[in-house]
Amino acid sequence: MLRPVAVQCLVSTLLSIWALSNAQSDSNAPVIQLRLAGEKRKHYEGRVEVFYNGEWGTVCDDDFSIYAAQVVCRELGFMDAESWSPSAKYGKGEGRIWLDNLHCTGGEKSLAQCESNGFGVSDCKHSEDVGVACTQKRIPGFQFIRNQSLTVQVEDVRIRATYSHRRRIPITDGFLEVKDGGKWRQICNEDWTEKNSRVICGMYGFPGEKLFFVLCLQQPLVRLRGGAMIGEGRVEVLKNGEWGTVCDDNWDIRAATVVCRELGFGSAKEALTGARLGQGIGPVHMNEVQCSGFEKSLTECYFNREALGCSHEEDAAVRCHVPAMGFNKRVRLSGGRNPYEGRVEVLGERNGSLVWGTVCSDSWGTMEAMVVCRQLGLGFASHAFQETYYWQGDASADAIVMSGVRCSGTELTLDQCLHHGRHVDCPKGGGRFAAGVSCTQAAPDLVLDAQVVEQTTYLEDRPMYILKCAQEEHCLSSSADNADPSSYRRLLRFSSQIHNNGQTDFRPRAAHHSWIWHECHRHYHSMEVFTHYDLLSLNGTKVAEGHKASFCLEDTHCNEGIQKKYECANFGAQGISVGCSDTYRHDIDCQWIDITDLKPGDYLFQVVINPNFEVAESDYTNNIMKCRSRYDGHRMWTYNCRIGETITLLGS
Repeated sequence: MLRPVAVQCLVSTLLSIWALSNAQSDSNAPVIQLRLAGEKRKHYEGRVEVFYNGEWGTVCDDDFSIYAAQVVCRELGFMDAESWSPSAKYGKGEGRIWLDNLHCTGGEKSLAQCESNGFGVSDCKHSEDVGVACTQKRIPGFQFIRNQSLTVQVEDVRIRATYSHRRRIPITDGFLEVKDGGKWRQICNEDWTEKNSRVICGMYGFPGEKLFFVLCLQQPLVRLRGGAMIGEGRVEVLKNGEWGTVCDDNWDIRAATVVCRELGFGSAKEALTGARLGQGIGPVHMNEVQCSGFEKSLTECYFNREALGCSHEEDAAVRCHVPAMGFNKRVRLSGGRNPYEGRVEVLGERNGSLVWGTVCSDSWGTMEAMVVCRQLGLGFASHAFQETYYWQGDASADAIVMSGVRCSGTELTLDQCLHHGRHVDCPKGGGRFAAGVSCTQAAPDLVLDAQVVEQTTYLEDRPMYILKCAQEEHCLSSSADNADPSSYRRLLRFSSQIHNNGQTDFRPRAAHHSWIWHECHRHYHSMEVFTHYDLLSLNGTKVAEGHKASFCLEDTHCNEGIQKKYECANFGAQGISVGCSDTYRHDIDCQWIDITDLKPGDYLFQVVINPNFEVAESDYTNNIMKCRSRYDGHRMWTYNCRIGETITLLGS
């Protein structure tokens, strides 16, 4: 039976993905649709985008107000607006700027009813795109109105298997889930019909549906991290609001199968031990797991709650059987020396036909390369190339068929990423500037030790005259440019210890010959920006910042039995070996945030490793650390430091 499978794919699926508007009650106002888009955001915040006259566009921040934000949020089904942000906080949009100089009272049912210059009349640039943050609470009973057809591809929808001892591959029944903002979300059963179920079954190649219903359940308490492919990774479980790992004592194929089915895949292909897919962080929640193989969740299996003696070197992992979806047939690598590298060629539409062509390399980077390698089943990206003149592909596929590609890194296919669609725009042209990748089966994984940061923070007042080198390397706030040489700067100092928990060494992307020599500090920079240090207000606004160049990546400390490989002295090789860590001590230059201009108050202290994704990693979610900080004008307290996503559970 089909259960929550086929369910609301072409209705709620699209509604969830695109947030269609119900703005059609005013016959005098144009019918528009809204969505929230942009970088590194939650589902309730983002850049405001408007669908009008068959085209998505943005809204300028000129004259925008909290009243306009309230209209946007309610139109999207949220109770109210928390705040709004000018100056493209969520990244610059593309295409038309549909609305400018908006004046809303807050009572309008649609943004189209607010006064403005008129649709498409604007003197703004995309650097002025406005964003909003809505309250997370939804309007009870809110229903989106579908105003035009949109395209949902099969990879945007999946069937997550339910418990059944008769489970077979392919999955034919389960909960219906849709891709929304890079995450899989379930769909409720309101207004669901058998016809909707029939559509889903047809998308998956099944001739028809049986019974249908939808269940709205909590998301699984299990997730996979660190895997190169869909359906593989280190097993992590959620307990008391904190993600932790599973010890590999007694770990077997039956337990692995329970995990795979809980996450909507088929049975397990492999049960992996010894941190084969990288080491996790935080607690080890489960030990000596014993499953029959028929449990609904890993948490229903017998296990020892005490993980005494278990370290992250024993983290369990799985590889699941995943239905063949044909993703790899729509992209290929051409001209490379081996199957793991080459110019990226995709199937695109040209003059009404599907043809092979290249991808414009403007904005092409690690995240886009990661999606290509995953789509082809080749693992992680090791490099993203913006010039591929040395890889001669098929001449018939030289024309550019895709441009403006921007990926979050979680997409299953390249065409799921943002791109220009059929309106290809590539200023440099194709040819030598076509996008390329090289792929690898293993990747590093950097993790900051939050406890070290929390335990080493302190304030130092340092005279300006001994900060000349730091100022030259842009390690001070802009007010230092006009500071008196005899004045002092107040610095928030701390140590940072960065571990490589991945499967291969972390190496700077730039080769020796392109490292930059800094005469003042007399060292080479192998990565111009390795970490970001920031202080944020409680609403997320940056109030003070630091900048740490990777002048020396080396193995400061290694786990027992691991030899140090990287040392910066004498222009040596730079990197961080697997099982080793690099420590930046609190007393070296630029290991600080300049808070000279900071007012007393409560703040968020944030550190981000590899912020520009210059080097591919198996898991970027653990590259960020956030702490609470309090400054009274004389002292700074730093507490509650956490790595990765912040988890808040009701009732926990």
